[in-house]
Amino acid sequence: MDVRTFVFNGIKTVFCIDGEKNARLLYMGPDRGDVRAEENIRWFRAAEVQICGEDHNDHHFNKLFGTGEGGTLRFVSLSHSRNGFGDVLTLRQENGHIAAESVYQFYDGIAAVGAYTAVENRSGAPLTLDIVSSYENVGIFGAQPFDWEAETEIYLPHNAWKGECIWKKYTPHALGLYKVESFSGKRITAKNTGGWSSCEYLPMGMAVKKGGGALLWQIEHNGSWSWEIGTIDGRLYLLLSGPSASESGWSKTLAAGERFESVRAALAFGENERECFFALTKYRRAVRRKNADNENLPVIFNDYMNCLFGDPTTEKEIPLIDRAAALGAEYYCIDCGWYGDGDWWTTVGEWKPAKSRFPGGLKALIDYIRAKGMTAGLWLEIEVMGKDSPLAARLPDDWFFRRGGRRIIDHGRYQLDFSNPEVVAYADGVVDRLIGEYGIGYIKMDYNIQCGTGTDGQGCSVGEGLLRHNRAYLAWIASLYARYPSLVIENCASGGLRMDGASLRLCSVQSVSDQTDYKKMAAIAANCATAVPPEQAAVWSYPMSDDEEEVIFNMVSTLLFRVQQSGNVAALGEGRLRLIREGVEYYKKIRRDIPAGLPLFLTDFSYYDAPFCAYGLKCGKRLYAAVWNLAGKDPVELTLPYPVRTCRVGYPADGKTQFSFAGNKLRFVPTKPYQARLFEMETEEEE
Repeated sequence: MDVRTFVFNGIKTVFCIDGEKNARLLYMGPDRGDVRAEENIRWFRAAEVQICGEDHNDHHFNKLFGTGEGGTLRFVSLSHSRNGFGDVLTLRQENGHIAAESVYQFYDGIAAVGAYTAVENRSGAPLTLDIVSSYENVGIFGAQPFDWEAETEIYLPHNAWKGECIWKKYTPHALGLYKVESFSGKRITAKNTGGWSSCEYLPMGMAVKKGGGALLWQIEHNGSWSWEIGTIDGRLYLLLSGPSASESGWSKTLAAGERFESVRAALAFGENERECFFALTKYRRAVRRKNADNENLPVIFNDYMNCLFGDPTTEKEIPLIDRAAALGAEYYCIDCGWYGDGDWWTTVGEWKPAKSRFPGGLKALIDYIRAKGMTAGLWLEIEVMGKDSPLAARLPDDWFFRRGGRRIIDHGRYQLDFSNPEVVAYADGVVDRLIGEYGIGYIKMDYNIQCGTGTDGQGCSVGEGLLRHNRAYLAWIASLYARYPSLVIENCASGGLRMDGASLRLCSVQSVSDQTDYKKMAAIAANCATAVPPEQAAVWSYPMSDDEEEVIFNMVSTLLFRVQQSGNVAALGEGRLRLIREGVEYYKKIRRDIPAGLPLFLTDFSYYDAPFCAYGLKCGKRLYAAVWNLAGKDPVELTLPYPVRTCRVGYPADGKTQFSFAGNKLRFVPTKPYQARLFEMETEEEE
């Protein structure tokens, strides 16, 4: 047995190659000493690949695990190299049909790994792929069998419109996985089909072994994906994948010599959940497009949420612009509705301002925003075209998603296909005009339909049509940044329904929710850094009344992320405006810490029905903690992961808050439900 061991950044990776040239990924995880290669490792693999028309291993059930090609690949080479991120391991295997590369990218100083699989057709004739995994590890907590029923907890990251980032912890039994044989046909799985990559779940998951050891993962794709955990020979395996035939109608026909690369995935390792999220946050920052917005964190004002709600006019905007500038906003975004009269939902597509809304012209209003010292922005939903748009009637069908020869329609809109170069040229023209004619520097790029499995309009499978579009759309976003390096794009999909690593590599800002109830927004804010680095996470603040505690509660929700101010601030009294100004001024003092801060989920993960929730940001020895009392009537008592030397209320600085601290305990005494405070502490430990 040829065993090859590598250790990078505290992550040990062990491969073994047997006498029959079977290559096994025996272990990937924290370096805890020797990893033994047992005889009973025949199911250990590095990749799953299935070719249409070829046999599966028996009893694969609905699982992606156990593919035919995955079991017949044989070792060719294992190479080590370095690039600008760190070390790279590439395992090459082949059989009579294909050559496969499993690529593992390590990142200097970060306990995280990026992974993908590349497949090349070596058969000399076309073949069709049904499955290509992004990452596979059979012994996720080690090569040895263990009592996974009793010792493992699985976290599922539930996600929904207005209910984003709600993580729940389960035992395998609670999810229906039992030890019924040496393997089980049952699996624990989360998946997505369509253009909303986080429609029901974040493209993430986490497994924790009681007594030490945790693994956190994300699938970096803005379309269809799936992951599964199953059992084989006393072990748990993890398999991460983009689209596949069985899960999302994907198949890909490769010509002879053609190569296909799976979607990317990433894994973060640690002894516990906190270490994993620290590592994943560092990884996300390392791979993200470098831009000034994520370093400087300008304050955003958007006129939509609990404010104009898609009905902008010059008359309504002017007092909001004046008030936003006075409150300290640095971006001002005119949200949806600027391009249409009346009920505009099904007529979008030309993206020209409605003259009735702006009697002096949209440019005059944008110039007014800029004269107030703010960067002007506009809402755009460039991937769709309304069914009643005059432009849609003039365009050929191959601009749109189709199935069975007919355009796909959802919620009154057609889905444009960005793999068509003419669509890209159209989208370029829209953005070039908005920037060139109006001088905007910010785009809120929204997406409000579910396109389904994809499009067969190009003569491919529907899933492959969607994948081509997904990748072409992101390539288009990258091209915008190449032409306009200072442009800021906010990624939005009905709030947080497209929060994924592929989008976040590019877009500066991520809308985390469309939640309109500030009391529920707190739980989303407390959890959103699981999905998004805090400096990219746009969290709404929208006080609607002159209730002082409502204003404070809203501001606390956003101050450790990206301030996205809204609400009808033009109607608020001076006392409440003073609290907003104080919050914005405090944010501008602390925002330099946020781009390097590491997230702490101080109440495990938060829920709407909890008595309170809390979120922390560790910035060297400084620790910020946002604490929201929800419906609770008792004092809020937090156990912090670090001993505290000093503690003060950072916001609001009125001196009235009742609190105490000792060691690693913080006690906040609210005077009524739905009060929040932001605490600032000095700790004894850097990290």
